Amino acid sequence: MPAVELEVNLTNEAARQMVICNACRYCEGFCAVFPAMELRRTFTARDVTYLSNLCFDCRACYYACQYAPPHEFAINVPKIFSGLRSETYRQYSWPGILSNLFRRNGLAVALIAAICVALSLALVLALQGPGVLFSPHVGEGAFYRVVPYLAMVLPAVIISIYGAIVFGIGTVRFWRDTHSTFGELVDFSAFVKATQDAFGLRYLANGGYGCNYPNSAFSQSRRWFHHLVFYGFLLDLASTTVAAIYDHFLHWEAPYDLLSLPVVLGTVGGVMLLIGTTGLLYLKWQSDREPTESSMAKMDVAFLVMLFLTSLTGLLLLTLRDTAAMGALLTVHLGVVAALFLTMPYGKFAHLFYRYAALIRNSVEQARAEAAGAHH
Repeated sequence: MPAVELEVNLTNEAARQMVICNACRYCEGFCAVFPAMELRRTFTARDVTYLSNLCFDCRACYYACQYAPPHEFAINVPKIFSGLRSETYRQYSWPGILSNLFRRNGLAVALIAAICVALSLALVLALQGPGVLFSPHVGEGAFYRVVPYLAMVLPAVIISIYGAIVFGIGTVRFWRDTHSTFGELVDFSAFVKATQDAFGLRYLANGGYGCNYPNSAFSQSRRWFHHLVFYGFLLDLASTTVAAIYDHFLHWEAPYDLLSLPVVLGTVGGVMLLIGTTGLLYLKWQSDREPTESSMAKMDVAFLVMLFLTSLTGLLLLTLRDTAAMGALLTVHLGVVAALFLTMPYGKFAHLFYRYAALIRNSVEQARAEAAGAHH
């Protein structure tokens, strides 16, 4: 099906379901989607795009709905919204020629990862020789004897800047299309409220009951595994930042002592990522397939696998860094990290930016609605 036709069909179906939900309103207390829905009477393409990115896929509405399949109304909000989110990522991505990476994301991620690892190994073998790759290196600056400093840092900086540009362009496009202004985007109170909701995963907590995942039973497991992944990733990012400060400003070269701040942060973050990604992959495998769209499910799995491999290769490198395996492990780890950050703008990580923007938009709307109610 052509992309334009697919998008129109998803939009029309989402609008149809929202009209029925707006008439019923049984689920109005479940999450942010339904209070936002109730502020509308009709639903344009921009409305359903915004609402779909406000959805946390808790699935409570699906299991509570009396009009869910096999009812003739066939209401399945989580599934139609997951399909719309997938199209959101593709539609707002940049450059357009790469946006189709979202359509076959699993295959694309696997190919890019394999190419990055193979290229890293080939370059080290060609430029440094097998003796460097398969010999032990210890002491300060050991990593740079395998992969020179500039060869390690410059690609990372370029990839990071490129990813930031792609995400920035996509977020601006999404924000503009929700009829939002720059002033609303930097509204401090809305930003604080959105941050609290996002960092606390408020809509996966569901008042302490948790979400209906992997099946109709309430559970907190998805929320806690998600926390482990999110905060583990932040700890690893903090580890890299501290290591950069050590190197650039204090002139202390890696590898660092086991009890040094970069190593402690990276180890804790890596273990959290391993547990979190494994848990989420298991829940994904166990989950009900009806409330989700297959392309989004594959995108989820691809991103979780890349995070898992990044953490696994990093922890193996830490464990075996004083052995002859260090050179090969370092090269493989750098290839996996490069693949992770290259594919981030064209995979599930995009949800962080669009959902954050949707939460800010929701905070602005709800504050206006409350002010209007108080005025009247």
